[in-house]
Amino acid sequence: MRRLTILGSTGSIGTSTLDVVARHPDRFQAFALTAQAQWQRLMEQCRRFRPVYAVLTDRQAAEALAQALREEDLPTQVLAGEAALAQVASAPEVDTVMAAIVGAAGLVPTLAAAQAGKRILLANKEALVMSGALFMEAVKANGAELLPIDSEHNAVFQCLPGDGRGLAARGVRRILLTASGGPFRTRAPESLEGVTPAEACAHPNWVMGRKISVDSATMMNKGLEVIEAYWLFDAQPEQIQVVIHPQSVIHSMVEYVDGSVLAQLSNPDMRTPIAHALGYPERIDSGVEALDLFRVARLTFEAPDPDRFPCLNLAYQALRAGGTAPAVLNAANEIAVEAFLAEALPFRRIPALIETVLARLPVQAADSLDTVLAADAQARALARRLLSQSEVT
Repeated sequence: MRRLTILGSTGSIGTSTLDVVARHPDRFQAFALTAQAQWQRLMEQCRRFRPVYAVLTDRQAAEALAQALREEDLPTQVLAGEAALAQVASAPEVDTVMAAIVGAAGLVPTLAAAQAGKRILLANKEALVMSGALFMEAVKANGAELLPIDSEHNAVFQCLPGDGRGLAARGVRRILLTASGGPFRTRAPESLEGVTPAEACAHPNWVMGRKISVDSATMMNKGLEVIEAYWLFDAQPEQIQVVIHPQSVIHSMVEYVDGSVLAQLSNPDMRTPIAHALGYPERIDSGVEALDLFRVARLTFEAPDPDRFPCLNLAYQALRAGGTAPAVLNAANEIAVEAFLAEALPFRRIPALIETVLARLPVQAADSLDTVLAADAQARALARRLLSQSEVT
């Protein structure tokens, strides 16, 4: 029996994880479930899964949940605040942590899980984007196990030999990260000026949260995944190529020096990589419909258009710059997406804001968590100041 903490249990990854968990009550038990403020949804999960702890970072929401649990005489204990996330991620009773909090907010509890030597199912790519060297060092130093949940990185993981060697020693030439191209793949760049949040969030293949849906529309999500792949697989930037694959059936590929290309295929449903990581090294039922290749009929590929998706190049630039540049990139992007969703920034100005913040903040060595968090804070403050002063051109 594996005991799980699910960081971000009310989001799309969290709910998909609980769906898989429910199919295997003899294998998995929910120890802690966490959310930001959605206490009603967390209450529903507490009724069904009876975790030891429920955590809400919003203290008012935590009080509401605690009252509701008392009224129904449920035994789950409620914890409040961000420190409680790290507490349940590193608790000695836990052996597996699903890191599914979106954005920089997931860094500290996910790092706490690594420092406690847990098996980490990593859906929070920002932990590696912001502090790749520090995070990987914590994984190695504390005997933690890192299994990727992003469908692309999980696919690469499945296509690599599991011997832990570097790419060159395993005969790998390139990692090919596939991308759907999002809702604007065929739109002319100049037509994107008046894009609405509803349009940007209407992903053609995946059901995701609003922030990650916008990231998919700009392809910043793929840029962050390039940085994540760099750390996960000890790759070089030039070894990671993004390939647009509109059908989202091939989730990524690995090309070997002998000319072989291995691919992982499945329906676009996050329960597949979640079940792979939950059961690893065994295979368990995910509840996902079997892939019907005759219904898919065709698989197509194309190169990303840099004019349509400038955020992808910005991510490569930040990766090559190193240090705190990826943390700055991520922070500026979070503020830009937040502003776009609030209709305070046009869609086409998202990359301009990110580029300006990257250009104005000097790159520092990312040699401590404090330095990374300070760079994150500085980037957010600058991005907000630029927005308030209408300096985004």
